[in-house]
Amino acid sequence: MKEAEKLLEALFEAVVAGNIRKARRIAEKAIHQGLSAEAALEKMTDAMEAADRKYERKEYFVADVTRSASAMREALKVFNPQLEAKSAGIAGKIVIGSLKGNLQSIGKDTVKATLRAAGFEIVDLGVDVPADVFVDAVIREEAQIIGVSISVDETVPQLKVIVDRLRQENLADKVKIVIGGPAVSERTRETYGVDAYAKDALDCVSKVKLLLKSSKDKPAA
Repeated sequence: MKEAEKLLEALFEAVVAGNIRKARRIAEKAIHQGLSAEAALEKMTDAMEAADRKYERKEYFVADVTRSASAMREALKVFNPQLEAKSAGIAGKIVIGSLKGNLQSIGKDTVKATLRAAGFEIVDLGVDVPADVFVDAVIREEAQIIGVSISVDETVPQLKVIVDRLRQENLADKVKIVIGGPAVSERTRETYGVDAYAKDALDCVSKVKLLLKSSKDKPAA
C-alpha cells in the first residue's frame, strides 16, 4: 500500500511538472504493480487542478499548464485499456467545447481526456464555439450530452441560446447539458435550466453517467 501511495504521489508530481516521459514511465510501473487505474486518474486530475491553481496565482504560464495536460494524456495512454475495459457497458457520445468568447482550452482538454478515459466517445468542437454550433453538432453526431466550458463571465448568457434551441428542436428531453469552468456554478445551472454543473473533470464523469442513466430509466412516452 505504501508503494502504491509513493507511485501516485510521483505521478502527481510528474503531471504538475509537465514531465511527459516521467509520467509515462511511472504509469507503466504502476500498471505492472497492479495500481488501480481509477486511483491514478483521480490523482492526475488533482494534479491538473494544482497546475491550474499555479496558473491562477501566476506561478505558471499557459505553456506550463499545457505541458501538464500533455503529461496527463501520455500517462492516460497507459491506463486507457484498463479504464475502457471497466467502462465497456457505458454507452454515450458527448459533444464538448468552450463557448463563444472563451479561448482557454486547458480545462476543456482535461475534462475531455478524463471522459474519454472513462469510455465515452468525444466530439471536440474546440474553443470559441457559437451556441448554435453545439446544437448543430449534437444533432449531426446523434450525441446525448453537450459539455460546455465557460471561463469568461460575460459569455454565460449564451447558455440560454443552447437551452432554447434544444427546446425548439424538441430535444430537451433527449439531450442533456453539462456546464463547467470558473465562470459557472450550481446557481448558473439553476438560472439557465441546465441539467448539470460539474466542478471538475471527475465530477463531470459522474454527472454524465447519472444523466445517461436517468435518460435510459425514463419510461417511454
